[in-house]
Amino acid sequence: MTRHPSSRLRIGIDVGGTNTDAVALDARDRIVARAKRPTTDDVTGGMRAALEAVLAELGERSRDVRAVMLGTTHATNAVAERQGLARVGVLRIAGPVADAVPPLAAWPSDLYGKVVAGVAGVGGGHLIDGHPVAPLDIEAVKRFLGEVAGRAEAIAVTSVFGPVHPEHELRVAELVRAELGTGVRVSMGHQLGALGLLARENSTVLNAALGPAIAVVTAALSRVVTDHGLDAAAYFAQNDGTLMEAAHADRFPVLTIGSGPSNSLRGAALLTGRSDAIVADVGGTTTDLGVLVDGFARESAAGCVIGGVQTNLSMPDVLSIAYGGGTVVHDTRVGPDSVDRAITTRALVFGGDTPTLSDAGVLAGRIALGDRDRIADHRDGGPAARFKTAVEDFDTELSHAVSLVSHGRRDQPVIAVGGAAGLVPDTVGGHAVERPRNADVANAVGAAIALVGGEYETVVPAGSGRREALQEARATAVERAIERGADPDDVSVVRIREVPLSYGGHRSIRVTVKAVGRLADPGLPPP
Repeated sequence: MTRHPSSRLRIGIDVGGTNTDAVALDARDRIVARAKRPTTDDVTGGMRAALEAVLAELGERSRDVRAVMLGTTHATNAVAERQGLARVGVLRIAGPVADAVPPLAAWPSDLYGKVVAGVAGVGGGHLIDGHPVAPLDIEAVKRFLGEVAGRAEAIAVTSVFGPVHPEHELRVAELVRAELGTGVRVSMGHQLGALGLLARENSTVLNAALGPAIAVVTAALSRVVTDHGLDAAAYFAQNDGTLMEAAHADRFPVLTIGSGPSNSLRGAALLTGRSDAIVADVGGTTTDLGVLVDGFARESAAGCVIGGVQTNLSMPDVLSIAYGGGTVVHDTRVGPDSVDRAITTRALVFGGDTPTLSDAGVLAGRIALGDRDRIADHRDGGPAARFKTAVEDFDTELSHAVSLVSHGRRDQPVIAVGGAAGLVPDTVGGHAVERPRNADVANAVGAAIALVGGEYETVVPAGSGRREALQEARATAVERAIERGADPDDVSVVRIREVPLSYGGHRSIRVTVKAVGRLADPGLPPP
């Protein structure tokens, strides 16, 4: 029997450092089921537990689930912990114009040792106007591939001005398949955008290295969906708060790294109905602050640093302070260490022996958690003063952070979300604080409502031909959004950035176009 579109549900999942949250939303973006489960060391265990809990609450309505959206820290953890990474052959096509700084020169030595199977630079690449720097040195490419054969699980290839002129990268990909077979993944820099060579190269290598890590998550998510007989498509949240299909995430795992902060901001917007606000996401280890602008996260002007590596990835502008619900309260200081996901066994209110900021919040009457009587001995004397100081320190640091991200504006409220949102006082630095219902699962809500996006960066002439080039760039961004699962009838261009270039022999403009749209219904045909 065909189900009416209004009955269809989406499930959003967010894997945090302490908890994994899942929510089911209906067609009107109302929460109809929710669950919070501890995040497990392997990430996938907590994800499965949270999803299964939501499906159990839905009961027969679980057959109406048409999409599952996941925001995960798995890729972030893999880089931070140097675990589950592929060995990568790194090839730069830029000689002889970009040899001054070797590939990955600024990488931390331990990460370099874990990831790199070999590095080479070969002749080739293009100038910004499309003229070849030199012919692609195919023999040098083949020699390099022979050197890393049997050692490299993936190849990362980056050419100078590749996003504008990708021909040499595409040719190398063909050579990889011919010389090493289709089992060796190829990550190409032009597919990750941004013209700057070094940061784009870093992102390309990380993308290649993260293949095995994201494969674990995509496989686990697919198993859960299949095991429960769901007629649902799987999607991953991206760094910019938009979605991509699981197959796309498998090709570009590096794009999942910053999904958490974006999800919390989008979730806060839905839960409050506000499109412009400061959002404070209070987790177990940190409090992350970002700014909503027209309902989306304000983006960072600089690419993010991941595991000590500078990238070119578009990320939300987030400021983190080392205060969270699990932050340990020491005799003379607060944190920065945290009990993290062990809070339910180590915090005093849960019968543990470690004073935490959550214990201080309970004693101050800000949050109701565990058994307050278990910290009765701390109500008077030294320990009570220590807890009082801990809350005051948190308030001071939070107020300072809000002042930094607000850029002097006082007309924006602070929306407190996250599992420890109750720690936030009623006012912060002159800003009123809002704690919406379901604030503790805002990240999962943000994943469930995410749009699908596509972005394209290129260089266009400043004079004749500019209009036609801009139209082509817009069409490419829209096409990329549709490829990632957007409804073709709903995609629109939401941002065009034009920056005049001060180098090159011709007057040119660097253009970045972003298009977004609602997720195409992957379910049943319309009634």
